[in-house]
Amino acid sequence: MSFYISLSGLKAAQTDLATISNNVANVNSTAFKRSQANFGDIFAAAPMQTTTQVSGQGVRVQSITQQFTQGTTQGTDKTLDLAITGEGFFTVKRTADDQVSYTRNGAFSVTNDRYVVDTTGARLQVIPVDPVTGAPTATGTLGTGDLVDLKVPTNWPDGGTGNQLSSVGVAENGDITGVYADGTTVHLGTAAMAAFNSQDGLRQRGDAHWYSTAASGDPMFGTANSGLFGSIQSGTLERSNVDITEELVSLISAQRNFQANAKAIEAANTLSTTIVNMRS
Repeated sequence: MSFYISLSGLKAAQTDLATISNNVANVNSTAFKRSQANFGDIFAAAPMQTTTQVSGQGVRVQSITQQFTQGTTQGTDKTLDLAITGEGFFTVKRTADDQVSYTRNGAFSVTNDRYVVDTTGARLQVIPVDPVTGAPTATGTLGTGDLVDLKVPTNWPDGGTGNQLSSVGVAENGDITGVYADGTTVHLGTAAMAAFNSQDGLRQRGDAHWYSTAASGDPMFGTANSGLFGSIQSGTLERSNVDITEELVSLISAQRNFQANAKAIEAANTLSTTIVNMRS
């Protein structure tokens, strides 16, 4: 039995090492959230068995959870580099399959057709607003169907030949505006921020993107700098929340656990060999 107990310890230590290694590998990934492996003991006894004479039977991996703590921000001086200070996610949609996902990686850029996309090519979703007043045209409880792709026209009116774009601005509440050559300020939309009842229930997709699931609950959409949503900082990006010093200490601890379990298997093998030799 001790072989299998130590074997479960080896597997647990291996999972811990893999989790920590992934954290260290992504220390420079924009808006990456570190993961943590959680373990539980295995204990079993027959209904009529005295539990005070039963030892544990090993360890198992209960879950690997992400830690959605705030990462530090780094200035870039690029207007469409956006960082969220506080809770919330940006909402983006892939054009290939209309799949909506959520991210805190605010490294956005403009494509040739003037749509604002993230590093994966997914388009930033915004709450539609009146171009003159900036008042939202979609009211009530918002869903993904109420959101639209953000487009920054080169000329205003869109498709015209005059009034070329002069600059783009992003406010703390996510209001995105364009200023044109004749001084006209046009409200292009308000960044659609998403929040969830259980962030731990989100499914990872990679590239700092997540999908909503039944465990996370449906997304709640709103504007930044209000309620559940943090504020948006233009010209900055959120770095990963990995503390490299803490990860290296955890890496040493996981390595020691692996070595200890390997030694336990070696000791059990030595004892078994000795007993067999005594009987022979």
